[in-house]
Amino acid sequence: MKITKIINIILILGVMAMVLTSCLHADLPEKTKTKNETKSLFSLTMQYPGDFKTVEVNGVEYRQARGEVGKYGGVLYSSNIGEGPKTFNPWNSTDATSSLMGEMMFDGLVSTDAYTGKVVPALAKSVEIDKTGKIYTVTLRKGLKWSDGNPITSDDVVFTWKDIIADGFGNTSMLDNALIDGKPPEVRAIDKYTMQFITSQPFAPFLRQLSQSIAPKHILAPVVKKGKKEFFSFWGVTTPPDKLVTSGMFRLSKYIPAQRVEFVRNSDYYMVDKNGQKLPYLDKYIVYILGDLNNQVLKFEAGQLDMIALSGANVSRFKEFEKKSNYKVYNLGPDTGTTFLSFNLNTRKNPDGKYYIDPIKQKWFNDENFRKAVSLVLDRESFVANILRGVGAPLYTAEPLSSIFIDNKIKNGEPRNMDKAKKLLKKSGFYWSKSGQLYDKARNKVEFDLTTNAGNTERESTGVMIKEDLSELGIKINFKPIEFNVLVGKLVDSLDWDAVVLGLTGSPLEPHSGRNVWSSTGALHMFNQRKGADLQTPKDLLSWEKRLDKIFEAGAKTVAFEKRKEIYNSYQEVVWENNPFIYIYSPLRVHAVRNKFGNMNPTPLGGVTHNLEEIYIK
Repeated sequence: MKITKIINIILILGVMAMVLTSCLHADLPEKTKTKNETKSLFSLTMQYPGDFKTVEVNGVEYRQARGEVGKYGGVLYSSNIGEGPKTFNPWNSTDATSSLMGEMMFDGLVSTDAYTGKVVPALAKSVEIDKTGKIYTVTLRKGLKWSDGNPITSDDVVFTWKDIIADGFGNTSMLDNALIDGKPPEVRAIDKYTMQFITSQPFAPFLRQLSQSIAPKHILAPVVKKGKKEFFSFWGVTTPPDKLVTSGMFRLSKYIPAQRVEFVRNSDYYMVDKNGQKLPYLDKYIVYILGDLNNQVLKFEAGQLDMIALSGANVSRFKEFEKKSNYKVYNLGPDTGTTFLSFNLNTRKNPDGKYYIDPIKQKWFNDENFRKAVSLVLDRESFVANILRGVGAPLYTAEPLSSIFIDNKIKNGEPRNMDKAKKLLKKSGFYWSKSGQLYDKARNKVEFDLTTNAGNTERESTGVMIKEDLSELGIKINFKPIEFNVLVGKLVDSLDWDAVVLGLTGSPLEPHSGRNVWSSTGALHMFNQRKGADLQTPKDLLSWEKRLDKIFEAGAKTVAFEKRKEIYNSYQEVVWENNPFIYIYSPLRVHAVRNKFGNMNPTPLGGVTHNLEEIYIK
């Protein structure tokens, strides 16, 4: 079965057409429109450019770009909010910035077509699936090279999947999502360019998982032999750029901590344009590391950035000046990620015999009525109006609004209901003092810390509004934004936190990408993170955690789209009922991009730079 036909099997294209249509016609609320605007503030022209083709030039099998022929030269200036990358080893990456840098430098066997959602060949020339749906035969393109000149072969692919992923090196989320019945897929090399992956049974998400970056065996095999500690520190941010051996369209040339990351074109990349010229066109791609959203806006307005993701507060102003400026504003539809409030549900003790969090708070946070009451009192409409400036919508589901798997029964949630929230709290024995302060049945004052990553102004504002909303229930919150690395340490290492406002990226095409969040042993199961022995054989599993484990196993084993849809509806309903994450809002993805670029064709699925290799300066 050819790779270009697999999506038709699960009927995804028909559903995608509906999603793309809704994204393309997503209007802003009336209050953000001007007198001269009618149906929409935005235009987004999306014409499918046809399938990728393979062309052979001097014995090398290239993937041919689909855009117009451009010209070489120039720099594209982008930016990222935060403290910068934590590693240049993409198999160790646990943060969005490091993952973004990895995408610049390393490619996988397949990728997702930004126009259709289909899985398409990348480093692979083809993928065939046998009649059983369990054997994937992958053929690499001939002539592929690592940046040090060594050939990319099936040995690199087998090493990546067998010695890194299956053996649990680096970020274990890769392994979490590849397991079926607790086992990773088998992989073996057939010859220099051909390999086979074998799953124990049909595994619907696996084809997309072949997008995992491939590692250079000749560099990383000796590191793996030294153990996980050595692998974890390898290719850190202090690594000289010329020591990185990569396969992507760009190579690292310079990293100045807390300032910028500079990339230069890879002259041996496996893509060419329609004239056979090697891509990418750009000489450099530079990512500035900025402390907050306000600095990002200032830098764009000063002409130092070529593109910017706009927060709701800035959309109307940027749109107002668009016609008189040198940029264009694009609306790419609902965000593919989620923003939520979560409580620490951990009730276990750390290796020192002490509870990770105060046992009194444990009882509050593990009370389903408490979490439901908190969800009911959040004024999501006000969050959208005040923080997103109307450029978005309330969010109630674990799947993003752009997901083709979203559960329509709970998509619109439940209106804010203070009376119902108070009844739920009373049911669990909570009561109020004369001054309106909430106490539990043991007469403990309900007060806890709430945190988020400092510098993300939307999340900081969200934390302030949560504090205000919950004060109406008599709950006292100590809101403390902290540096992102410190926050990550609390969430995954010390587990010493009460409540957090955070966001996670997601996939509108594949719910299984969230398995590492919802599985009881998942690396991102942050609301009840398990460590050590509890990670290997989880104890004290909550009943609904057990249900989630079973749901994601069933979803992975089911191929037909409609049946998968039913299964993943049930996981959303479990989350809706139990509120381990309390979802708040979903912004629209709005970007401003300089109009000096050719082949700039943003799509709802691919974003602004999905075709970065063929973007050029006109």
